[in-house]
Amino acid sequence: MGGTKPISTPSSSPGATWGDLGAVRPDIAAAGGRLLYSFGIGLGFLATVRVDGGPRVHPICPVLTESGLYGMIIPGPRLMDLRRDPRYALHGETYPPPHQDDAFYVTGVAVELTDPVLWERIANQMLTERSLTERWPGFEAQVLFEFRVERCLVTLTQATEELPAGHTVWRYLESNSRRDA
Repeated sequence: MGGTKPISTPSSSPGATWGDLGAVRPDIAAAGGRLLYSFGIGLGFLATVRVDGGPRVHPICPVLTESGLYGMIIPGPRLMDLRRDPRYALHGETYPPPHQDDAFYVTGVAVELTDPVLWERIANQMLTERSLTERWPGFEAQVLFEFRVERCLVTLTQATEELPAGHTVWRYLESNSRRDA
């Protein structure tokens, strides 16, 4: 699993796609999307695993579609980390009162995608979300990853119609084993 070869077929990877999560827990997917995009664009912090096993945390602008949770990763330590050890954790931005405890956290495996059509679609969405028309220098060097979901946590300061106040956890393996039983 820790090899450097890109996986072209996301369905061969562990974990759920964002679309899978939305199908089994639309409440969590909706809340997670709102929290990741609460400032109009995807904002969060991506944790990867350094070569010595320690954590490395980076700001990131994830891109969310109905079917996937993606990241455009620039060449550097974060890219090397994900290619060597694809485990990740992504935590949404923090929020001011009265929603200071609101949070979205997701963990799983990042899958490098090599489909140029998908890369272009996600790149265009990223630019559109920022009201940009021009690509900046180095934009084309970014590598597309899909963040597969193995576990996620939504924490809400105040209950919504869909979710209670406090923590709501979803685990892919538990959900998957219930479907097979």
